[in-house]
Order: sequence, then C-alpha cells, then structure tokens
Amino acid sequence: MTTRIVGLDIGNEVLRGIELEYVARKRPVVQRYHEVALPEGAVRNGEVIEENTVATALKRLWAEGKFRSRDVVIGLGNQKVLARDLVVPRGSIDAIREALPFQVQDLIPVPVAEALLDFYPIAEVNSETGPAVSGLLVAAVKASVFANVNAVRKAGLWPVDVDLIPFALQRSIGANTSGTAAVIDIGATTTNIVISTGGVPQFVRIIPAGGDDLTRALISRLGIDRELAEQVKAGIGMASGSVLPENRPAVEVIYEVTRELLNSLRNTLNYFANTRENRQVEQVVLSGGAARMPGFAETLASMTSMIVTIAEPFSKVELGKDAKQLAGSPARAAVALGLALGRAA
Repeated sequence: MTTRIVGLDIGNEVLRGIELEYVARKRPVVQRYHEVALPEGAVRNGEVIEENTVATALKRLWAEGKFRSRDVVIGLGNQKVLARDLVVPRGSIDAIREALPFQVQDLIPVPVAEALLDFYPIAEVNSETGPAVSGLLVAAVKASVFANVNAVRKAGLWPVDVDLIPFALQRSIGANTSGTAAVIDIGATTTNIVISTGGVPQFVRIIPAGGDDLTRALISRLGIDRELAEQVKAGIGMASGSVLPENRPAVEVIYEVTRELLNSLRNTLNYFANTRENRQVEQVVLSGGAARMPGFAETLASMTSMIVTIAEPFSKVELGKDAKQLAGSPARAAVALGLALGRAA
C-alpha cells in the first residue's frame, strides 16, 4: 500500500512543504520539496495572522511544487504552545487524555477551555498514590491552532494532523542520535529544543528567540537593509581571530545578540541535567538557518563542553528525482520532513 503526506512548515517569511511517499517495508521517499515566500505580517511567530493571504500562498506552493497529495500535517512550535513534565495515574492513553482538563489548570497560563491538551507518555513509574505514568503535557492555545488549520482548509487542503515541532525534529534529526541528545532548531523567531534518550523525547522547551533577532539588531544599529544584514550574518558570523576594522561594529552586534540565545541554550541544557538523576546530554544537533552561522556551533560547544554537530535529516529516507536539491542544504527542510514522517507509517 502506498500513501503520500505533506509536512507543512509555516514560518514567518516562508512556507515549506515536503511530500513523502511511504510504501510498506521500504524506506520512505521524499518525492517533492518546495517553498514560497510569505508577505510580511501574514504569519507572526508561527501563527497565521492573515488566513486568506496564507491560503493564497499555499495554493501557489501546491501549484509550483506539483504536490500530488492534499493531506497535510501542520507543525506547532511557538510561545503559545508549551510542554511540561507531568505524572498521572496509570491508565489507557484515552482515559489519561480525558482527565487532563481536571488536572492541569495550574500548569498552563490560559483557562483550560481555551487550550488544546495532549499527553505524551514516556515511562511507567510508581508514585506516592500508586502506579503512574510520567510524560509530557502538551498544551496549545486553541485560537492559534485554529487560525493555522483554517488557512490550510481555505487553500483546499486537508489537515490530517497537528503535531509539535520538537517531536517532528526528533523524528527527522534525533533518530540519528544515540544516548541522550539535544536537537535544537533555530528558526526566525522561535527556537525549538527536544532532548531525547534512546530516541524517546524526555524534555521539550520552546524559546521565543531566533535568528531574526540578530537580523533586526544589525538593521537597526548599523543602518543597513535586511538583505545586507543577512549577508553579514552568513559571511562574518561569530568571527574569531583578527577582524577587519570595518567589520568590528557588526561583530560586536553579532556577539552581543547571539550570546543571549547561547546563554538560554546552555541554561536549558543545564536545567535538564540538574532535574534528571544520572542523565547528561552527550551531544547536541543543530538545525535551522541561524545554526549555520559561522562560529555558532563552535561557540556553543565551547560553552557547554559538548559535541555539537549540524543536522543531516535525510539519512533514513530516499530523495526522489524532484527533491535532489535538498542534498545541498537539508537543514532547512528538517521540520517539514519530521512532520511528514509522523504520519507516513
């Protein structure tokens, strides 16, 4: 039996789609990949603001990308989504989910009636009240989710699932790791982190900061346009050694802004280690455009004393002839691929 699904990554500036074909007992095949630019303001922090504008862009994505499937998995990963550790009485997953509204009000910042709730089980444990299950509570603001779903439907597509972006990253990137590893995807305005042991997610954090913070700082403080700011990020980055006098103002801005994100990442990794007995992160895998900025991975490795590598998300799938362009820059498609992998089987 052959099935096709499209993983849809809704970014602030770009829509990215991957069509994955799954055939029983064979490696999934990425048949198509395409991306289209979004008008400024149509999406903010991963949340659709202008549904009709995004729907129009989605129609163009499908037409230009020549996607055959209209079944879509949408990713969520912004400050209106959270994941928290939670221990609940042992029971079926359906029973656990039904009981969540009565158990989690103190753990989320919005009324339960305004949130969508889910539970990701990790392990069976013994609690003070008896057999229990430890896992992750996932909560999202309904209005934010519905805006994205509505835009997809207005484009004539069928949203078959809404998935947490950190879980998608674990499928596309974390599946290649061993031991306890952290996958970090640095988007334009949001950084998603998932820490897993043996491939099973243990911890999720979504940081409201990303590569666009640096772009805007360069524009504001150096008086340059966005295109030049992006060139400075990609060309100079976190320069080490001698720096040309004319580049020093840019380097100072880059270090100042990027250090804030690096400190947040280090603090997150330390928090995980301090709250888990005998559980240390052994490696970090980076994804997203900002992760490839010169010197970023090396600086994070120095700050954390960990092995830091750049993601290679396509090791467990085949690239079809219409998706070969991904071989040169695979990290940008890691989220879309992970979303599709969640439904392929």
